[in-house]
Amino acid sequence: MTADESIKLDQQLCFALYAASNAMTRLYRDRLEPLGLTYPQYLVMLVLWEKDGLTVKAIGERLHLDSGTLTPMLKRMEQSGLISRARDAADERQVTISLTPGGRALEARVAAMQRDMACLLPLKPQDLARLRTELRGLARGLMDRT
Repeated sequence: MTADESIKLDQQLCFALYAASNAMTRLYRDRLEPLGLTYPQYLVMLVLWEKDGLTVKAIGERLHLDSGTLTPMLKRMEQSGLISRARDAADERQVTISLTPGGRALEARVAAMQRDMACLLPLKPQDLARLRTELRGLARGLMDRT
């Protein structure tokens, strides 16, 4: 039996992205666990290290996550002492997320981990930069369609 080439698994861009994403997430998970972070928590920390004191909505927009996904994770991160959550006095619907001293201190450890991660990837720095640019463009193009 011959299947149409276009429906073979190895021809699917979605599967190639899925497999690469799973492999990358596993690499990070093994290195983040000793730091007490999950991969999604790591992404939140990256956003806050870039700009502290963001609202849940702003973090969600940056990570393409809804508040229903973020809120339970942020509560766990607060219990772990990485962030603080505070309702805006002018608009109690808004919750501002800020790094704690413990959350700020973790940045140096993550930076060291990130340097180690770069050595594991089988691409030259310029190829990584090109791949990041292409993937960001792909993501933007797909999000514009939804």
